[in-house]
Amino acid sequence: MQLTHYLLQHTDLPQKSIENTVALLNEDCTIPFIARYRKEKTGNLDEVAIGKIVDFKAQFEALEKRKVTIMKTISEQELLTEELRTKLQQAPDLVTVEDLYLPFKKKRKTKAETAIKNGLEPLAKIVIAQNARNIEETALRFMNAQVETVEDALEGARHIIAEWINERTDIRNQLRNQLARFAQLTTKVIGTKKEDEKAQKYRDYFDWSEALNRCPSHRLLAILRAESEKFIRVKIEIEDDRFLKRIEQRLVKSNNACAAQIRLALADAYKRLLFPSLSNELLKKAKEKADHEAISVFSKNLKQLLLGAPLGEKRILAIDPGFRSGCKIVCLTAQGGLAHNETIYPHAPQNDRNGAMKKISSLCDAYKIEAIAIGNGTASRETEQLVKRIPFKNPLEVFVVSEAGASIYSASKIARDEFPNYDITVRGSVSIGRRLADPLSELVKIDPKSIGVGQYQHDVDQTKLKNSLDVVVQSCVNSVGVNINTASVPLLSYVSGIGPKLAENIVAYRNEKGPFLNRTAIKKVARLGEKAYEQGVAFLRIKNAKNPLDDSAVHPESYAIANKMAKDQGSKLNELIGNKKVLQQINLEAYCTKDIGLPTLKDILAELEKPGLDTREKAKVFTFNQDIRAITDLREGQLLPGIVNNITNFGCFVDIGIKESGLIHVSNLSDTFVKDVSQHVHLHRQIIVKVLSIDVPRKRIQLKLHKQ
Repeated sequence: MQLTHYLLQHTDLPQKSIENTVALLNEDCTIPFIARYRKEKTGNLDEVAIGKIVDFKAQFEALEKRKVTIMKTISEQELLTEELRTKLQQAPDLVTVEDLYLPFKKKRKTKAETAIKNGLEPLAKIVIAQNARNIEETALRFMNAQVETVEDALEGARHIIAEWINERTDIRNQLRNQLARFAQLTTKVIGTKKEDEKAQKYRDYFDWSEALNRCPSHRLLAILRAESEKFIRVKIEIEDDRFLKRIEQRLVKSNNACAAQIRLALADAYKRLLFPSLSNELLKKAKEKADHEAISVFSKNLKQLLLGAPLGEKRILAIDPGFRSGCKIVCLTAQGGLAHNETIYPHAPQNDRNGAMKKISSLCDAYKIEAIAIGNGTASRETEQLVKRIPFKNPLEVFVVSEAGASIYSASKIARDEFPNYDITVRGSVSIGRRLADPLSELVKIDPKSIGVGQYQHDVDQTKLKNSLDVVVQSCVNSVGVNINTASVPLLSYVSGIGPKLAENIVAYRNEKGPFLNRTAIKKVARLGEKAYEQGVAFLRIKNAKNPLDDSAVHPESYAIANKMAKDQGSKLNELIGNKKVLQQINLEAYCTKDIGLPTLKDILAELEKPGLDTREKAKVFTFNQDIRAITDLREGQLLPGIVNNITNFGCFVDIGIKESGLIHVSNLSDTFVKDVSQHVHLHRQIIVKVLSIDVPRKRIQLKLHKQ
């Protein structure tokens, strides 16, 4: 099977687009670069479509590698026939490959293997052929020192037949089909764990049963987690007779004693070999599907979070609130540098409110603060109310910022390298302030799993999760662009073609030589070759450069076209940029070449209109209902402002200003069917919710999205 044929089978993309994209990937081009700067070759495929090609290409390569390994193994056994080789080469998936390999696979010592060594394989062939009138008399001929009775001989023959049945691809596929359609997922609580306090969150699954093919991903992952924590037992069940009768019709062609032996062998094969193997395979496949859906949800959430609204380059006072340990304050420059830090104690037990208010006011004056960021953890609401009572000389916007993952960052090597002379609390406060200025630049420093916007992220395949999230981060970083003269190593490492080592070299060059004045200077960075330059240069921005295109998404390979456009309009490039009236009059078809078509030319024109445009929204101040301090303050029917802080397949969680987040179940997002939760709500967006129910003992709040 050829790669192109495989990709055509698994995608609905044009063959030419697939072939050209694969060629670019084989040249070590990145997804962001291909999607943005090679549109003519790909047929204008977006990052999602290119990502599918990448995934299925990797799947195909793993399949082909497995085929080679298996053919080599069978060949070493001198059992590889041309027919088997052809079947393996043409096998469309790993399941088929493994089924073909099963008869040749080295196994632990089996009952069938023992029976064969005892000389019972000829008897098994006689039984399966069903042509012995008296099978017991026939079995007498096979008795020996190891086979002492007729029943021993027949039992050994049945073990051999059971293994033959287990190795038949048609029978395995039929059971797969039956399991896929009719398998039931059942659970039972482990008796000793029924009253365990930790098990109570899984009590809905203490005695549960549903069709596996209808079990939603979040429920399956919850059930499997409960099983892994040894609170419940999980089983796959099916109506056995349905399958056994169908297979019996294939195997049994007579009504003699041989037929009875085959029925016994079939029952043994089913119970001991087929069902355990294929039910585990089915559950594994269901888990992989659930993983895929959970990772997809996590990826969507991460993208929304990373592309959250930035406040921009402002002087920020950031507060990491706390009670007994005090509130840690830092003052940041417009570029995110640490200008000052100290601790205030406005809350219990010290209760120095007046001193804290005076200190915050004086710091805002001294450092010309333009905005205040308050972490949303312990004492957040109390600190926010305190700050809003301060009579500042100049109006200041006060933002509540998610602290999720801030403690992970503050203890990381990245944070220690940035602030070697400050403790964890100071670094955490800095992170809170920087998140307000630019969520993307700050959050790339944290392992995405620690940001708290996933669904069972610790239960899914960790390699697939990391790969998926890395793709999301790379996509977000490159869609926004990076200021090469201010970006951190973690941020630069996600730029197309750069990676961690070149990111370190860029920062080292910047520290030694000073800021980059133009994109050409980037070539001087150690080990940054032509390929890395081609892949990454257009995603790197240079503010206030002599050439305005250096602060745009126009690739240097297209600078000549932009300059020609300006020349043809009788103006300089600086005069053409931003001149919407003139730009709209340009006939793009006049600039088409063999390699550059309208898609790229339209992108160039859009950049000339608004070079380096940041498409993210701007941060907005949000205020919770000040009368709601705890879950006991809630009443059914209340309308409350809230912020979406996590999205799952079954709904979204909303911060309404108290410790417990409320849940808007998918059924309460709309009066119509909801296919995708993300189409109705977005992470960190401000919404109005209606309180449906409050379960104080279980600390659960049910909400409904209120249409504004």
